[in-house]
Amino acid sequence: MALGDLRGVIALDGPSGTGKSTVARRLASTLRSGYLDTGAMYRAVTLAVLRTGGDPAEVARTARVEIGTDPVSPTVLLDGADVAAEIRGPEVTLAVSEVSAVPEVRRILVEQQRAIIASIVNTQGGIVVEGRDIGTVVAPDAELKVYLTASADARAQRRTRQDAAAGRTATVEATLADVQRRDDYDSSRAVSPLRRADDAVELDTTELDLPGVLTSLLAIVDSRGLRTGQAVSP
Repeated sequence: MALGDLRGVIALDGPSGTGKSTVARRLASTLRSGYLDTGAMYRAVTLAVLRTGGDPAEVARTARVEIGTDPVSPTVLLDGADVAAEIRGPEVTLAVSEVSAVPEVRRILVEQQRAIIASIVNTQGGIVVEGRDIGTVVAPDAELKVYLTASADARAQRRTRQDAAAGRTATVEATLADVQRRDDYDSSRAVSPLRRADDAVELDTTELDLPGVLTSLLAIVDSRGLRTGQAVSP
């Protein structure tokens, strides 16, 4: 596979509704790099737990989760079946924080995530990875770490629009409550809590649309000299 324009790893972290998934895919596509949605892996395991009623750690060990790394058409397979839509449903959304807080689940999936990152960097040159603990745990040596933030109200409105576009019904009020619940759960869990890495660039997306966020991120990428053949700006 030909090398893309990105050199190394970009870690995008932040709470739900900051636009991580959309902007990460667009950034990876622009840079012709790989893309990894670590949250989708936790959601796939959560779906498997809901289906089987099994112990989360055992399910994480035995379920076959395959995650695509093409930003144009990312895929999520669970035991060979496409679950990309199902993992975004309300049942998984309500349960994913609890499942992903299990230490052994995180250990298993972080190991898989690191293997995927190493493989893509080796074959394509770079990868954009999004999640909640990428810069702090999964890829602490990433060449660029960005922590996306936005107000809870803005994130709830975005999530509601995304759900409506996908055919899922929810009020802004209900989504806001869920956003705040997940913020509290993810930030207070004992293992790999949601937090900004000390060396991460914080980008508030409250007042930015997608093109604005992408423009800001590309400016940061270029300031670090992370595109192939590019020198670091003085």
